[in-house]
Amino acid sequence: MSLQIAILKVLVSHPEGRATIAALNSDLSILNTSGPEWSDRLKRLAARAPGLDVFGQRLILRDSSGWQITPQGTAFLDWLESGASANVPLAEPSRPPDAANDNGAVWPFIPFPDGWYAAC
Repeated sequence: MSLQIAILKVLVSHPEGRATIAALNSDLSILNTSGPEWSDRLKRLAARAPGLDVFGQRLILRDSSGWQITPQGTAFLDWLESGASANVPLAEPSRPPDAANDNGAVWPFIPFPDGWYAAC
């Protein structure tokens, strides 16, 4: 869970909220060795969002050029950080959407590759 929050924080610091996988890995490596304050902060933030799924909740989009934080991701991070100092846990996460398939599981959002389109 802390890794997902770290990724959100790194993406929001990049221009247009977009970074390549190499840039993400580099930034995360630097931050992970920066001392206990960083990991303690991530743990506090993660405690406020126990059901976090950055891809399933569409907080981050992936494509061939890297990852980008969505406006929802930025708003979520702002909300998360607004109460981090108080260290107040969240209420139970909202119920996931009803499954539209026969096995009862919610399918993750997987965007089409560039140049691909769908029609019904």
